[in-house]
Amino acid sequence: MNFKPPEARSSSSTVISSGSVVTAEKAFSFISKGWREVRSSADADLQLLKNRANSFKNLADRELENFINSASKSPFIVPTITASATFNPAPPAEIDFVKRLQPKLSEIRRAYSSPDFKLYPRPQIKIDLSAIKNAIVAEVEEDEQEEKERFSTWRRVRYKEREREEQFGEFWEPIRTLKSRLRELENKSSSEILEGIKNSEFVEKFKSSLVCIFCSFHLMNIPFIRKQFARIRMSQSFYFFFLFLIQEVPPLDVPELLACLVRQSNPLLDQLGISRGISDKIVESLCSKRKSQLLLRSLPTGESSILASENINDELDLRIASVLQSTGHCYEGGFWSDLGKHDVSDSDKKRHVAIVTTASLPWMTGTAVNPLFRAAYLAKSAQQNVTLLVPWLSRSDQELVYPNSLTFTSPEEQESYIRSWLEERVGFKADFKISFYPGKFSKSRRSILPAGDTSKFISSKDADIAILEEPEHLNWYHHGKRWTDKFNHVVGVVHTNYLEYIKREKNGALQAFLVKHINNWVVRAYCDKVLRLSAATQDLPKSVICNVHGVNPKFLRIGEKVAEEKERGEQTFSKGAYFLGKMVWAKGYKELIDLLAKHKKDLDGFNLDVYGNGEDAHEVQSTAKRLDLNLNFMKGRDHADDSLQGYKIFINPSVSDVLCTATAEALAMGKFVVCADHPSNDFFREFPNCLTYKTPEDFVARVKEAMTNEPQPLTPDQRYSLSWEAATQRFMEYSELDKVLNNSSRSNGMKKSTSLPNLNEMVDGGLAFAHYCLTGNEFLRLCTGAIPGTRDYDKEHCNDLHLLPPQVENPIYGW
Repeated sequence: MNFKPPEARSSSSTVISSGSVVTAEKAFSFISKGWREVRSSADADLQLLKNRANSFKNLADRELENFINSASKSPFIVPTITASATFNPAPPAEIDFVKRLQPKLSEIRRAYSSPDFKLYPRPQIKIDLSAIKNAIVAEVEEDEQEEKERFSTWRRVRYKEREREEQFGEFWEPIRTLKSRLRELENKSSSEILEGIKNSEFVEKFKSSLVCIFCSFHLMNIPFIRKQFARIRMSQSFYFFFLFLIQEVPPLDVPELLACLVRQSNPLLDQLGISRGISDKIVESLCSKRKSQLLLRSLPTGESSILASENINDELDLRIASVLQSTGHCYEGGFWSDLGKHDVSDSDKKRHVAIVTTASLPWMTGTAVNPLFRAAYLAKSAQQNVTLLVPWLSRSDQELVYPNSLTFTSPEEQESYIRSWLEERVGFKADFKISFYPGKFSKSRRSILPAGDTSKFISSKDADIAILEEPEHLNWYHHGKRWTDKFNHVVGVVHTNYLEYIKREKNGALQAFLVKHINNWVVRAYCDKVLRLSAATQDLPKSVICNVHGVNPKFLRIGEKVAEEKERGEQTFSKGAYFLGKMVWAKGYKELIDLLAKHKKDLDGFNLDVYGNGEDAHEVQSTAKRLDLNLNFMKGRDHADDSLQGYKIFINPSVSDVLCTATAEALAMGKFVVCADHPSNDFFREFPNCLTYKTPEDFVARVKEAMTNEPQPLTPDQRYSLSWEAATQRFMEYSELDKVLNNSSRSNGMKKSTSLPNLNEMVDGGLAFAHYCLTGNEFLRLCTGAIPGTRDYDKEHCNDLHLLPPQVENPIYGW
């Protein structure tokens, strides 16, 4: 209410005149007018209060209706539907309370809405209006200031809320709904919430499951049911898994823990000279007691066990995994593990295989040719993408390594040469990628060594499966990311018997001892699975023996042609015997000269043509000339050359080879092969044209036998076993690559690797870390025979492969 201040008037107390009457009348009229204004203002305020009360009443009615509706649709109570409840449904407690409260609310509403309703009687106000004026004016000014402040604060808050609604508009409504549900939950009592949970569908299903498990447990205690279950031919693992599901899993006892420790320590015990057979017997003896107790409890007396012939290791694996799973434990990785690997969760995405080798065409060596064929035939299946990673040599190294002074100015030029050579021999266009990594040629080791971190040349998105051709060779001086950390599965293929070569050098025994343990070290640290082509190689950790190499299809076609000529009665072979191989002493030339020199008289008239080039060519030829041996030396050439197809006998006395490719090619062409009785030739014994010898006398007898007889044509099965299709199939099986591709990490079963921290993995990670530290020191690298400056690639490699300088990629020096 606004009041205008009255005019100030002054009167004299000593003078009474006629004007005083007029003044009194004016004052009275002013007071009456002020009182009328006060009364009208009070009536307006009362009407405003009444209107507000009506609005609150309407709001209360709406809230009451919402409360009734929400109570009838409460999400926290799911009553169990029964027959009695269907005919006589019990109303919820909230609805009964509202129905009892509704009549009282109606009476209050009628009384409140009555026109005679008054908040208070009108009082007779007799107060000093000037004092009221001053108090009201001051209060109104304060109220106006507070109202302005509240209004400005409200505007700021509302503006922020609108901004938040615009930012989270798409899910703002669900949030408000959640808040309203939480407020409803706060208004409910604890007893009401518990009653809702007890009557929920989830609790009923859980009770039913417990009843089923309880019934299964008691059914297995019935002899008849147990006997019928035992008659079913189930594997041991499934039987114990069923027992695990229906019975409580007891914890691991001390013998089982010791058996697990011994089994995981197999590689360490092998290094200490304790064979795997002894450790397996220790594990079996530790587990036998536990196994006997379990079988006695699970089978009736006098009934034989159907589980005795199964593998004890599988039983121990399942036992440990079941105990860990029953406790809810999940092992997420060890101290050395790297969880940032290639993601294979997308089932529509093709897997990727990267083949890394230590040599490349036109160097005609096994590690250049065989990985090339492997890449072609893996890519032929079109089940996975394939990349072949080969070394790139500088111009000076190319002149030392590649034959006939053949050099390349760019990686693209060498890739074109490799693809044309391959397509000419396999007869189809291989769809795989060829990449290059920096390499340097070591004259002392006569091999190519990587420069820098080879694993960097496979991108992270393609780092899925790695095949390391000669894993020990690739990792002697590897200073970079661990292969098993970057790739999901790493397979090593051992091509070369390095210990046999090293023993021929000065201080060979000591060097062979050191290299043997270094090979064990790097192979264990960087590979998941190792394939040895024959038993002639070093026994490495995680290794199995399998020939995963085939022969060029061109040689098989030559063999088919020879078989057809024999069927027609034509003469197939017009020449005698020959030997083909790189002309170095270690490739069998020493054994060949010794045999021919010792039995020169027995083999009188026997001439041998020798094809090969190499570092020891001059020395080999001069020695043969000095001993007056019937050897005709010629330049090396391709084994499929027309000039070599007329020979009937291929002689290979080498004992340093792991698996001689030339021997397989000669057998594929339908020739006789005379070779030593050596583990490297075990794969060829099944072929009737393979003639092996143990002594020099046997060698003479085998040569004469081959000279007087004709070789037998190959059967279709024998021809297939020499093909690359069969070799690829063997590779997929023995490397477990088929399991990795088909049953990758998408399976949801119980996994031993993610349930149990593996002691082997921890040790392997420690070995890899120690190797990384040692290979980062240039002094130690030089002491062990590394090429100077190969910890990183050089400027010439940067220019040829378009790489950033090492100091740019690794600006901070460190191990």
